[in-house]
Amino acid sequence: MAVESGAGFVAVRKGEGFPGEKVTGLSAPDYRGIRQELRLQRVAVDPGYRVLLVDDWVETGNQASAEPSMVEVCGGQWAGCSVVVDQTTPARRADLGVRSLVTAAELPAWDGQS
Repeated sequence: MAVESGAGFVAVRKGEGFPGEKVTGLSAPDYRGIRQELRLQRVAVDPGYRVLLVDDWVETGNQASAEPSMVEVCGGQWAGCSVVVDQTTPARRADLGVRSLVTAAELPAWDGQS
C-alpha cells in the first residue's frame, strides 16, 4: 500500500524487534483475554505526520485502539484504519475511523469443507 500510494511505511510490532527508542501501547484484552504490548519506533513518526493503519482483518479493534495514542505521543495525527475485512462493532468502527472493502457479515458462510 505504501509503495503504491507513494507514502511512507511505519511498522507496529508485538514484542521486541525494533532498535532505538520506542513508543509502546497496551491493547485491551482480545477474545482470548490476552493483552498485546505494541511497539512503534519513535523516529518513524515525525510531528505532523498523518498515519493510516492498514491491515488485512480487524476483528475486535482492540489492538488497533492502542495505536492512535502511540502515534500522538510521537506528534503524529491518526488518520484512521483501512482494512480488507472489518469485523468490528459500529461503535468501534466509528472510533477508529475504519474503512474496509467488506465487513465480515458480507462474506459468504464457510463450512470448512470447500
